[in-house]
Amino acid sequence: MSLRIGTRGSQLALVQTERVCKALTKMGIEVETAVIRTKGDTATGVPLHEIGGQGVFVRALDEAIIEGTIDAAVHSMKDIPAKRPRGVATGAVLSRDSPADFLAYEGEIGDVGIVGTASTRRRAQILRHDPEITVKQLRGNVDTRIKKMREGEYDAIVLAEAGLDRLGYHLRGQRLPLSQFVPSPNQGAIAVVCRNTPEITDVIRKLDDPQTRMDVGIERIIMEEVGGGCFTPQGIYCRDGHVIAEILALDGSRDVRIEDDIATPEEARACGQRLRNDAIDLIKDAYRQLGIAP
Repeated sequence: MSLRIGTRGSQLALVQTERVCKALTKMGIEVETAVIRTKGDTATGVPLHEIGGQGVFVRALDEAIIEGTIDAAVHSMKDIPAKRPRGVATGAVLSRDSPADFLAYEGEIGDVGIVGTASTRRRAQILRHDPEITVKQLRGNVDTRIKKMREGEYDAIVLAEAGLDRLGYHLRGQRLPLSQFVPSPNQGAIAVVCRNTPEITDVIRKLDDPQTRMDVGIERIIMEEVGGGCFTPQGIYCRDGHVIAEILALDGSRDVRIEDDIATPEEARACGQRLRNDAIDLIKDAYRQLGIAP
């Protein structure tokens, strides 16, 4: 059997896809890759919420799967939106890497005054930690962001630690504590999505890590109940059923947090509904300030 695997063209996406392809090759599956450009890759000068949110990195690959151009695609799972098209399945979730954020800086931590990030969550959490920090918009691939920091546009930048580890990058800086900087749902997890046909899903499923799938599945259910995508600053993290979930004001001045132990999808849905109800004012304020219709 042979499979055609789609990927974005960024260095990180290619490294992640190579991991999947090597695993499939060891299983005796022939693979070839196809690089597909997405709107998120071409429109790098504007915030994600202005070009459609997290789904902009996924939509073109979903369409290629449905059209039959490719059989499967590899994604950072946090980029996959809650609403999925018919005919596409999440065939496997690989064992999770670090879910944490990493604050990279060139000088001394005490001299950090301008931090770059495109994430509303990271912005809110940074401002909650230190309201005196200036947070500036920063998009682009990892190399682009590091280059802009080293050229002095930013004193520090926030990146996913898993991405740095996968790329083999060793930057000056520090891991941000998960308790204070709760990561995005599914951060650190790689997902393989594929055409929802048995001959493909049966093969891809062999790459699945059950514990990671359970944890990120709980995070995803809570995310779906909360809604808001990348528009609402939200952190949701589950490890072995223990959940920390929070929603913040865009300026970090207020937050609502829940910690709970969750064992079933029904409990995850109830947690998400409770979080949304408790934080509905923050969610509405975020939409209003970003000019997004709820």
